Amino acid sequence: MTDPISDFLTRLRNASKARLEECPSPHSKLKEGIAAILKSEGFISGYHDSVDELGHKTLVVKMKYVDGTPAISGLNRASTPGRRLYFGYSDIPRVLNGLGISILSTSRGLMKDADCRRNKAGGELICNVW
Repeated sequence: MTDPISDFLTRLRNASKARLEECPSPHSKLKEGIAAILKSEGFISGYHDSVDELGHKTLVVKMKYVDGTPAISGLNRASTPGRRLYFGYSDIPRVLNGLGISILSTSRGLMKDADCRRNKAGGELICNVW
């Protein structure tokens, strides 16, 4: 697998469209950070660590639905291994005029776009969620 973050985001997108309750994925600190931001913004209900049948550590994300409609209506990967996108704090694009969020990897850790602007920290644009 060349891009595990894209795989994680695709699993979340597919799970929300299929109306699954939980979405398992291989664990990493970056994926856990993305899940923490999604939980704090109300896009998912929660997440926890687990172990699969082969003994590998997994991250299980509990999906959130509002009246049967997925809370995540859109999720796309911005920066890819072949094309990295970096933005200064004043140049970070807004998602749907502020209705969505961007997740950035900064020197201070993973942050959503509003926190990057507030703390004047730029970085690599990981994904957009709305």
